[in-house]
Amino acid sequence: MAPVAHLASRSAAHRTPTTGTPDPIQLHAEAHNALGMALHYLRQPSGNVPGAMRKTVQALAALRGLQGSEVQGGAA
Repeated sequence: MAPVAHLASRSAAHRTPTTGTPDPIQLHAEAHNALGMALHYLRQPSGNVPGAMRKTVQALAALRGLQGSEVQGGAA
């Protein structure tokens, strides 16, 4: 029997902490990546609209977090 290699799942990937101030650079990168993936999904011949919508929602969440961090940073 062949040995089995156990791979880490996507949920095991490093995520930004949910407490404290989010990193604006990380939020910008997440928004940029999500929008790029949304465009990729839309450019496919099959036009993966549900996938593009999910990625757009993720990008909006990152932009909202970025906007919130700017408001907190600007108030000082």
